Amino acid sequence: MGMKLSRPVSWFLVAFGVWSWIVWTTFVKNLWKDAGGLAFDNGDPTGYFWVHLTLAIVSFLLGTAIGVLGVRGLRASRRDATADPA
Repeated sequence: MGMKLSRPVSWFLVAFGVWSWIVWTTFVKNLWKDAGGLAFDNGDPTGYFWVHLTLAIVSFLLGTAIGVLGVRGLRASRRDATADPA
């Protein structure tokens, strides 16, 4: 038997996972289209690009893991509600 998450906490985790994907997808698109010259130098990626791409990838992974925990919490609370209607 593991830890139980409340429905509000589970929804918060799901929302955080979705928010993370929205924010970091936008960031990567903007990084890719960088016109300021920080991300690319004559068409070649710079250290700035690689560091920020790594940050985005890690954030995607963490956001996904946190969102999955939220979904699992919601499923568990739904199972508990149907198993114990009282």
